[in-house]
Amino acid sequence: MISGKAACGLQYAVKKSGSAVGYCALSIQCGTRDEGDFPSGIAHFTEHTLFKGTARRSARVINGYLDRLGGELNAYTTKEEIVLHATVLKEDLGKALGLLLQLATEPVFPEDEIQTEKGVVLDEIASYKDSPGDEIYDRFEEMIFAGHPLGRPILGTASSVRKITGENLRAFVRNRFTPDKMALSVVADIEETILEKKLLRLVENIFDGASGTASSIPSTTYSVPVVTPFSRRIEKRNHEVNAVLGNLAPSLYDGKDRMTAILLSNILGGPASNSMLNDLLRERNGWVYSVESAYTQYTDTGILAINFGCDRPNLEKCLKGIWTCIGKLQSRPLPESRLKAAKKQLFGQLAISSDNGETQCLSMGKSLLAFGKVIPEAESMAEISAITSADLQALACRLFDPETTSQLIFL
Repeated sequence: MISGKAACGLQYAVKKSGSAVGYCALSIQCGTRDEGDFPSGIAHFTEHTLFKGTARRSARVINGYLDRLGGELNAYTTKEEIVLHATVLKEDLGKALGLLLQLATEPVFPEDEIQTEKGVVLDEIASYKDSPGDEIYDRFEEMIFAGHPLGRPILGTASSVRKITGENLRAFVRNRFTPDKMALSVVADIEETILEKKLLRLVENIFDGASGTASSIPSTTYSVPVVTPFSRRIEKRNHEVNAVLGNLAPSLYDGKDRMTAILLSNILGGPASNSMLNDLLRERNGWVYSVESAYTQYTDTGILAINFGCDRPNLEKCLKGIWTCIGKLQSRPLPESRLKAAKKQLFGQLAISSDNGETQCLSMGKSLLAFGKVIPEAESMAEISAITSADLQALACRLFDPETTSQLIFL
């Protein structure tokens, strides 16, 4: 792998693969938490409307540009970043990279396209009412981060989206989409030095090879949210009961605690059927439709939350079962044999996930923005290997203290 920084300040990383397919991503350090005084949801709306025309291409041309090559173009928005990414045959990688850079630097936001896209996003917001499992987790984050930039909903609200104007979008991109806040990542079966030269030529053409313009706004102030624990039950009259319980967790920069939280979450409610919650609530008793433990990492904090869906008569049994599993992790250290097996399972899951070129590419971009480098897989594995049973027990006690754990239930 080769990584570095262009003259304009844009970071990049390129990695050779063994596939005929090439993957590229442009990650921009500008998510929902960076919206400031702009209407809520503008980051997500910007991501949608970047595809609606540039100084050189119409929306129709953009939509069909990679399709005609058998490729794919996509994007997503998180609390902390907007990511544009493409998948193409390796020989078309230059075209895909050029398009991603053009979308981020030359959007024109036609008024008719803005109005059309508002309808799409408003439908997306409304559709959440039909997906309580998704809605409850977003609502939980809004409540736990109340009064903090991380509490802003990614989609915004119907009212805030209607207020977004073309001038808002142009100002948002002008102020936030600067090369010092961007990272390009590429995974393809091309020699890394050749990939690097191609990427740098494109970047220099876009930014004129000059020192880049830094963001014209102050950097986001990162501070740990102050949380008032809550326990709320909201009547939704759904067939399925949905519930989330959780707490603040280690941030991206919390080192060993971050890796311990990843392992703890996987043991407690990871995707495998032998995770503690899946085993007790689903496999042995059939109380839930689904149950999982999710650990989300942010720059200044994180969330470790358990969410599940069940029939109303099973709610209290599920809650009691969850605290029983948590209690086992808190009351005594995990036996060494179980700890070793849990690490082996996590290593396998991470290795299988990272074997996917697109996953690698997106992970590289996120790592560049967060750490200024791509964290070697061996380094992460070594950190996980160093976790002890005492580390897990201590973190379980801290993150799932009944006095500070919050809970939200849709009945």
